[in-house]
Amino acid sequence: MELIRNFCVIAHIDHGKSTLSDRLLEYTQTISERKMQDQALDDMDIERERGITIKSHAIQLYYKRKSDGITYTFNLIDTPGHVDFSYEVSRSIAACEGALLIVDASQGIQAQTISNLYLAIEHDLEIIPVLNKVDMESAMIEEVSDQIIDLIGCDVDDIVLASGKTGIGIEDILESIVKNIPPPSGSPQAGLQALIFDSVFNSFRGVIAYFRILNGELHKGEKVRFVNTGMEYNADEIGVLQIEQVPKKKLSTGDVGYIITGIKESKEIKVGDTITSVANPCETAIQGFEEVKPMVFAGIFPIENEYYEELRDSIEKLQLNDASLVYEPETSAALGFGFRCGFLGMLHLEIIQERLSREYDQEVITTVPNVSYFAYTAKGEKLLINTPSDLPDINTLSKVEEPYIRAQIISKPDYIGSIMTLCLDKRGTLTKQTYLTQERVELTFEMPLAEIVFDFYDQLKSISRGYASFDYSITDYRESDLVKLDIMLNGDAVDALSSLVHKTKAEALGRKICKKLKELLPRQQFLIAIQASIGAKIIARETISALRKDVTAKCYGGDISRKRKLLEKQKKGKKKMRQIGNVEIPQKAFLDVLKLD
Repeated sequence: MELIRNFCVIAHIDHGKSTLSDRLLEYTQTISERKMQDQALDDMDIERERGITIKSHAIQLYYKRKSDGITYTFNLIDTPGHVDFSYEVSRSIAACEGALLIVDASQGIQAQTISNLYLAIEHDLEIIPVLNKVDMESAMIEEVSDQIIDLIGCDVDDIVLASGKTGIGIEDILESIVKNIPPPSGSPQAGLQALIFDSVFNSFRGVIAYFRILNGELHKGEKVRFVNTGMEYNADEIGVLQIEQVPKKKLSTGDVGYIITGIKESKEIKVGDTITSVANPCETAIQGFEEVKPMVFAGIFPIENEYYEELRDSIEKLQLNDASLVYEPETSAALGFGFRCGFLGMLHLEIIQERLSREYDQEVITTVPNVSYFAYTAKGEKLLINTPSDLPDINTLSKVEEPYIRAQIISKPDYIGSIMTLCLDKRGTLTKQTYLTQERVELTFEMPLAEIVFDFYDQLKSISRGYASFDYSITDYRESDLVKLDIMLNGDAVDALSSLVHKTKAEALGRKICKKLKELLPRQQFLIAIQASIGAKIIARETISALRKDVTAKCYGGDISRKRKLLEKQKKGKKKMRQIGNVEIPQKAFLDVLKLD
């Protein structure tokens, strides 16, 4: 146990976390040169294409110290940097004793670095500050070092200068891990107590759970119990995680490894659960693990109803690899059977959609994303509202509360004006403005979560030319003047297009959607009225005129009354058609309405 070190890597998005992990793998010869590729720990195509980490990855390294020739075992858990995946970070942190805090020398400390750092400090992790990209011309080594010292109160000598690209300082990082991160504490003689921090699905072997042993030992073939679910299984195979899985006969306190028990159902393994031995059980389950809280809800529907079962299987398997995805079945009059899914944010929603398409060949329609609200009826009942159609009738509704967030934006002083304009436009209020340095200012806003769900992040990046970093946490629910905006076609409400919006913005949004639908819907042989309404009040309308079939084409000359008779007959038919005419909405319309700017 004295020779084991468990640590994770935390950083803001794009601060060079995956590149630095690659250098550590190379230096310790965990991966041969032939197998080495950029972002070695990111095994999804999407991760490589976008240059982001979506899932945390665990890998074991062996470091032979030059000073005394002793070989140490390192368990490295790489974490995502994007605000949407902070849930993954919390799981990795729960399994470690230390953390590498990586800061980009050319960009300095950013919002996500701070929030992940606080998570690590709450778990009493030993922090090793690493200043990355020191070889760049734009590196501000002294200024950023001062920022780190202010933030965590370390000495200048504690900060490791490194470069993931050129390999500078890699040995210093490894030395610092050995010196500063404590070995695992725990007793190999105690009852088995292991924390599940991740799971993946393998179509041949079932569910593979990744765990960290806090106390006790685990032997191959032993009967184990999952404490929260109460299920018992045999440990068919256990082992450690290198680039490939390496089977072992026994794992002891402090080890990070995997277990295969032949489980085929995703519901039977809960991330954050405790594994214990049936023969020598632990007294208590492991505490201090966060439950996932989805922030954004959207309906996911198959393009054809016959693919519903396939979609369900795909979402179930996907949930195994991504425990933060929450879903339940729902039906929609416009789209048929589908699922109401909860996501951590808009990037998470986008990634899930992309993964369903790539990994499971599922083409889906996503409805307008929204957050969850609390509605209070006149009788004093409190209802959780996840979809606009759940909202009680306006006559029985007393008030609606929506979630508010505390948003931290760190940027250059040049962009303060445009950032404030954007946030105030999104119903935000400025609560604090702090200059971290002369070149960096931190703005703290309180604003409704619903306002940042759509395109806030993209707008923030474009007005600040990519310099602003953004992080948020939910504070509370507050009463708001929200209304349900319905979109109707020929008097029938289309439930998939309805949304809950603030009263001041309802009219503008209603007009935009009606205009967009007018462009997207194909003309029919009858008139189509597109209306936006709040309750019984129509606030916007567009009309698609009917296609006219030339019924008089067969009349050559002759009396005008013949033509009139045909036109009157057509008029009657059109009237009847309009009453029974059912407007078909193409799939593209649902997707394009979501992209309203």
